[in-house]
Amino acid sequence: MVRICLLRHGQTAYNAQGNKYCGRTDIEINAKGHAEALRMQELLKDWHFEAVFSSPLKRAHRTAEIVSGSTYHLRTDDRLMEVDFGEWEGKTAAEFSALDPASWSNWLADPSTTRAGRTGETGEEIITRLDSFYQELQENYQGKTVLIVGHNSINRLFLAHCLGMPLRNYRRIVQENSALTLLTIDKHAGFNLLKLDA
Repeated sequence: MVRICLLRHGQTAYNAQGNKYCGRTDIEINAKGHAEALRMQELLKDWHFEAVFSSPLKRAHRTAEIVSGSTYHLRTDDRLMEVDFGEWEGKTAAEFSALDPASWSNWLADPSTTRAGRTGETGEEIITRLDSFYQELQENYQGKTVLIVGHNSINRLFLAHCLGMPLRNYRRIVQENSALTLLTIDKHAGFNLLKLDA
């Protein structure tokens, strides 16, 4: 069994500006995001992590640095990157759904096979890369606790997938900036969600 502390990165300017879709746009956390990460550092100060992983995007990487401190070797993994949102990058849902309502409706109805923002990733592609990452985690960190800092959409899609939910329901799961989700993954016992959005 691997015990996982799964975080979303701290707030960015895009989050503060009506939740613009950031995706692969590589921006830093803002002052509020820094404070959120410090809060999580305090919450987890007594935990021991065998490893710390993050998306290579600045907002996740910086959050991971702050939360974990200098004690751990931080590893980045491209499989933890946020969804490629294609033409939706830099726009709010209200903006891009007004410009291209069909694309948004198709994604909401079936993100599994629909490309986000017409040119981005499908849900199936996202789950494939995340499954690959978490499978390696199970193979290499049995009996260990790890910290992972990712992004809103990939974290929620992964949780929906592990809970057996249709991917179209991933938006029903909430993970705020720098929020902590606790879970375990075991090759025999499967997936268990212990805490959501602390």
